[in-house]
Amino acid sequence: MAGTDPPPVRRLRRPLRDPESLADTQSGLDEVGETVWVEVIRKMDEVYNDLLQYEVVLEQKNAALEDSQQFIESVLASMSDILIVCNRHGTIQEVNDSLRRCIGQDESELRGRPLADLFADDGSRQRARDFFSAARPAAVQDCELLISGRDGSPLPVSLNCTPRLSGTGKLVGMVVTGRPVGELRRAYHALRQAHEDLKRTQQQLVQAEKMASLGRLVAGVAHELNNPISFVLGNVLAFRRYAARLQTYIEAVHSDHCQSSPEVDRLRQELRIDRIMADLEPLLDGMTEGGERTRDIVDGLKRFSAIDRSVDEPFNLADVVARAVRWVTRAGPSGFQVRVDLPAELPVTGSSGQMQQVLMNLVLNARDATCGCRAPLLEITALVADGTVSLHLADNGPGIEPANLSRLFDPFFTTKPVGQGTGLGLSISYGIVERHGGRLEASNRPQGGALFILSLPLAQSMP
Repeated sequence: MAGTDPPPVRRLRRPLRDPESLADTQSGLDEVGETVWVEVIRKMDEVYNDLLQYEVVLEQKNAALEDSQQFIESVLASMSDILIVCNRHGTIQEVNDSLRRCIGQDESELRGRPLADLFADDGSRQRARDFFSAARPAAVQDCELLISGRDGSPLPVSLNCTPRLSGTGKLVGMVVTGRPVGELRRAYHALRQAHEDLKRTQQQLVQAEKMASLGRLVAGVAHELNNPISFVLGNVLAFRRYAARLQTYIEAVHSDHCQSSPEVDRLRQELRIDRIMADLEPLLDGMTEGGERTRDIVDGLKRFSAIDRSVDEPFNLADVVARAVRWVTRAGPSGFQVRVDLPAELPVTGSSGQMQQVLMNLVLNARDATCGCRAPLLEITALVADGTVSLHLADNGPGIEPANLSRLFDPFFTTKPVGQGTGLGLSISYGIVERHGGRLEASNRPQGGALFILSLPLAQSMP
């Protein structure tokens, strides 16, 4: 048999679509693609808008961050206290300008160095290392250590250390702040000095008020004393006339022309009438002198305490000096001597009461300044030239401290202990002399002691 060929394989073919069906299918695909692209473009627009908004917010946050950073840097730069930021191992990360000025090193030299290297002695360095030795260091308050200054000298500082934590509460380092103790001590000293000055000023004001009240009291007492003193002096004068008449009568009774009885002679001897009559005149003289001296004292008190409404009355400055010296020396220690060498007439114009107050204050100050000397002495002389009289009051005391010369006439300034001086005497005296057209100066003599010069213009003539 002849071989036969296998039957041919028949392949199935998809039926061919007509052109209209193909066109409809393509149109549907185009519609779907357009919708997808529109959706994609819309999503892209949304993403782009979100990116723009994120960028705006990011720029705003960056600007706020820059402002915050500038604010923090300006605050740190303006701090007078030193500031050191360290990590938890004690390595310096940030410092402020105050520390750089204090130790004289740049920030680049300080970053990365151990905090302990900033201190001057081993004890301070070890104490600084102890700040970071614990796993959870505690805060440190007012720890005084020695830091190396600009010139290498140890500078005491009072430090405060505070742990620096992360957002999760983990220890990341320490913040060290401090202030040089010298500034604190100066501030404390200034505060204490201000407190002492305030207390002294308060005491001086109280004392000044007491003196003002005493002045008003003295003025009233002086005014009231005038009447009884006038009565005493008037009665003494009358009694002096009566004594003269009694003397004449007694002499007449016991004269040779009158026959007196033995009983009268016996009474004359027994009552010592002759001695009484002899003592009567000296007693009356003493009473008169005492009354006149009391009257002068009262008159001086009135002049001293009176408020003068005018300062244009002529008076003799020499008399005012003598009266001021007499008052001070009588009330002071017996060893204090005052030598006065003045012309008899020193006519000036002004208030004699106010000028007596000035001179008494100067004499009192000289007496107090020389109280520790073996022979305390005040010399008062005058120099008249070019229509001006200059009183020189020189004592032999220790003199005035040079630092106090410029402050001597300041209100409430005094070198006396509390309760012994108000610090107002020289200040008030300076003002009184200026109102009289004069000058009041103070200096130290080359041979020792203080010298006050009171200069006043001379008046043309005395009344």
